[in-house]
Amino acid sequence: MRNQASPCTCFRLRRAARQVSQLYDHALAGAGLTVNQYSLLRHARTPQSLGELAASLGMDRTTLTRNLRPLLRDGLLAEVRDEDPRRRVVALTAAGRQRLARARPLWQRAQRRIDELLGGATLSRLHAGLDALDAALAQERKA
Repeated sequence: MRNQASPCTCFRLRRAARQVSQLYDHALAGAGLTVNQYSLLRHARTPQSLGELAASLGMDRTTLTRNLRPLLRDGLLAEVRDEDPRRRVVALTAAGRQRLARARPLWQRAQRRIDELLGGATLSRLHAGLDALDAALAQERKA
């Protein structure tokens, strides 16, 4: 039985995020990926600088660099040359594309499970609410 609901939005988001991440991680284990790694590979389908990739993921560069290490080590991503040699750019490799293709149906299964648990209308409202929160926080950071 759960304790009384916390009034803390951060706590509620993190608790739900942990459970959702576990569901996706379990599904993606068959492809040898975590949901975080899957997301990194999907966002790196086109070569991007670390700054661009971090911004699109809503992640700081230090965390991104730490999370990229195993993908670079395993040859799923590679650092590629950029016209500006000071910029670090990562790109999906052929092995990364293959792993992503293997993982996609596993991710889709997890995605369908979340949809089954919440229902389409509730899931749409959740996505809209999370997108609105993300946009509001991004706007506040700019101010």
